[in-house]
Amino acid sequence: MDRKIYLDNASTTYVSSEVLNEMMPCFNVIYGNAGSVHSFGRDAMAIVDRARDRVKEAINAQKANEIYFTSGGTEADNWAILGIAHAYAGKGKHIITSQIEHHAILNACHQLEKEGFEVTYLPVDSTGLVDLAELLHAIKKETILISIMTVNNEVGTIQNIKAIAKIAHDYNILFHTDAVQALGTMKLDVQDMEIDLLSLSSHKIHGPKGVGALYIKEGIAIEPILFGGENQERGKRAGTENVPGIAGFGKAVEIASKHYMITNQKLKTIRDYFLEQLGKNLDNFQVNGHPHQKSNAILNVSFYGVEGESVLMLLDLAGICVSTSSACTSKSLLPSHVLKAMGIPEEVAQSSIRISFGTNISKSDVDYVVSEIVKVVNKLREISPIKMRRN
Repeated sequence: MDRKIYLDNASTTYVSSEVLNEMMPCFNVIYGNAGSVHSFGRDAMAIVDRARDRVKEAINAQKANEIYFTSGGTEADNWAILGIAHAYAGKGKHIITSQIEHHAILNACHQLEKEGFEVTYLPVDSTGLVDLAELLHAIKKETILISIMTVNNEVGTIQNIKAIAKIAHDYNILFHTDAVQALGTMKLDVQDMEIDLLSLSSHKIHGPKGVGALYIKEGIAIEPILFGGENQERGKRAGTENVPGIAGFGKAVEIASKHYMITNQKLKTIRDYFLEQLGKNLDNFQVNGHPHQKSNAILNVSFYGVEGESVLMLLDLAGICVSTSSACTSKSLLPSHVLKAMGIPEEVAQSSIRISFGTNISKSDVDYVVSEIVKVVNKLREISPIKMRRN
């Protein structure tokens, strides 16, 4: 099959030509170590500083030195959870998060539980939203951190971040959000949203893999989780700066934040047309996640009577790339922890695929994808007509 259509942008995106052009000089022209004091090092550090300014502007941080570059979203999430827990353990050892967080958050919390911390994993409703009453009920005098992701990476539900942050601050608790899937499709303003810590990743917005950032509001203490050079990232994050990656990330952030409104509208048009065509040609499916408060980039669909993994494999043979959950857990045979937390029956959850759109998808592409999904699902239902209950 010569035709290839990529619909797994929540997993990763291609590197744009503008970003690639920004990175190229860092490989063989400005290739110094940004920590060196000579001219080659200063030139490299100037590139890092420019990227830091770009991230600062994109999320409306007060100061550029509140931005710390990491190896990606996972490290940023790990650092936020572990670094804050260790820094504020003297105040309390209780953390609140949700059951539908990325495993970079959940597994960091599991590690803290082994160290004697207590973690409350908030349930969500059938649309994937955290109940603010449940959050209020979970708060204790020992609570030091609340971490709730902005946009869920599997179903696209957007949390009430500003309200959650306000609740946290009303009780003198720090608030962190994983905004990896939010950057580029919605406005992020850490001051207006009252965010203390925020995780970002480059490769979700047409930047290179292996680089991300953690915003840490000035005045907040945090313990490092990497140890080495004391002058790297102002003594907070050891390791020689990935100058090419940081340069590309900075450019990708600049482009994504500048065009987020146009991008979001394009994605909405694509998503709406896809669902319209799918509804005209196929019965017995459900869309998972919030019906309105959602990212237009992510669509999670359950096709009753089939296995999502089989749908994925047959679509791949037709040149269409989708996923069954987040890329980090897609090789697991276990049902999605996100769909499970939303109360979706296991058999329905296992019939789900995640489609994540990019703005380069055409109407013709959508027509082709819908036609292939209809063929695949109907074929699978004929082969194994399983009766499945609706959620």
